[in-house]
Amino acid sequence: MVLVQNVSKLYRLYRRPSDRLRELLPGSGPHHSDFWALKDIGFEVEKGEVLSLVGPNGCGKSTLLQIVSGILQPTTGRVVTRGRIAALLELGAGFNPEFSGRENVYLNGEIMGLSRAEIDKAMPSIEAFAEIGEFIERPVKEYSSGMYVRLAFSTAIHVDPEILIVDEALAVGDAVFANRCVRKFEELRARKIMVLFVSHDLGLVKALSDRAILLLNGRIEAQGTPNDVINRYIGLVLERQQARNKKEDRVRGSFRHGDGTSEILSAEILNAQGEAVTSIASGEAITIRVRSRFHTATRDPMVGILLRTRIGMDVYGTNTRIERMPLGDLEAGDELEVDFQLACWLTPQQYTLTVATQDADGSSHDWLDDTIAFDVVDTRVAAGVANLRAKVEWRVSR
Repeated sequence: MVLVQNVSKLYRLYRRPSDRLRELLPGSGPHHSDFWALKDIGFEVEKGEVLSLVGPNGCGKSTLLQIVSGILQPTTGRVVTRGRIAALLELGAGFNPEFSGRENVYLNGEIMGLSRAEIDKAMPSIEAFAEIGEFIERPVKEYSSGMYVRLAFSTAIHVDPEILIVDEALAVGDAVFANRCVRKFEELRARKIMVLFVSHDLGLVKALSDRAILLLNGRIEAQGTPNDVINRYIGLVLERQQARNKKEDRVRGSFRHGDGTSEILSAEILNAQGEAVTSIASGEAITIRVRSRFHTATRDPMVGILLRTRIGMDVYGTNTRIERMPLGDLEAGDELEVDFQLACWLTPQQYTLTVATQDADGSSHDWLDDTIAFDVVDTRVAAGVANLRAKVEWRVSR
C-alpha cells in the first residue's frame, strides 16, 4: 500500500552559486526564487493496483516517484508505504559502475533485505530475463543503456517486491525486451503486486494500468480510468498546440524541413461527418485533408501523407503522383487543398501522421513529421498494424 498525503516539494533556485553564500550574510535579503516541483499531491494505491503517472516533461512525475521511493524527502506532507519497495528510476541509479553486473545484483538484493541464499536462488531467473550473456561478469560501466536497463529491471522484479516503482525505464530497451516487460507487468498484477510507473507511452498506460493520474505544473490535473485521463491529457496537448499554432500561424511537427516553395497551412483527419478527430475506429472511413499555400510558381507538384506507429515504423504512405492525380501548374499565392480518402483498417494503437508538399523531382517544399498523433480503437485486439479482418472456419473430422 502507498499513501501520499498533501505532498509538496520546494526547490530554491539561485542564479549564481555565489548567491547561496550571499544569502547567509547578516542583513542580506533572499537571493533565490522558489520553485514548487510538487504542490499538495494526494492519492492512495492499493495492493495489486497498477497506477500510471502521465504528463509533460517537467511536471513533477520523477520527483514524485523519488519521494515515494524514499530517495527525496517532501517539503510538506507525508508518504506512507507498506511492503518491500523495488525502484527502477533514472538510468545509472543504484548500480556501482565499477562492479560487475553479478556483483551489482547481489549488492541490490542485500540492500533490499534478501539473504545471500535468496539471491543465489533468484540469480538464474535474473540472468535469463536480462539476456546480457557474458556481460553479467563485466563492469557495469561497459554496458550500453539497453543492457543496463535489462539487468536493472530484471533485478528489480526478481527481488520479490511488494511495491514496484518504474520511471520510464522501458523506453530504453528494444522491442523484444519491451514486450517481455509488458508480459511481466501483467504477471505482477496477477500476483497482486502494486506497480507505480511513469511512461510517455500512452498505449502502454492504457494496456497496463488500472488507474492513471495526470500531473501538470506539479499538481494533479486529473485522475481516474486510464482512458479518461489520457483523453484529458491529449486534449490539453491539442489545446496548447492549437494556441501555439494560432500564435505562430504555422502548423507544426516533430521535425520540419523544405525549401519553402510551398507551405503547409494545416493537416486534419476528418470523420464521415467532416469533423476533425484524433480517435478513429478500426475500419472507419476517414479523410486526411492537407492545405498548403504556394510562394513560388510550380509545375506539377506533389502532396503526400505517411502514417507511422508510435515507435516510428512506416505503416502506409502515398502521394498524388502515386495515386495518378496530377495537380497541374500553380502560381505564387495559390492555395491548394488535397483530400486523401481511405478506410482506416489499422490495429488498435497510437499512430502519427506526417504530411509533405514536394517538387516533381521529389525534393521537399515543406515536410512535417508527426504533425498529428491519433489513436485507432477497436473492441478486438490484433497483432501487428494491419487489420486484415480474418474470417475463421473450423471443422472436426472423426
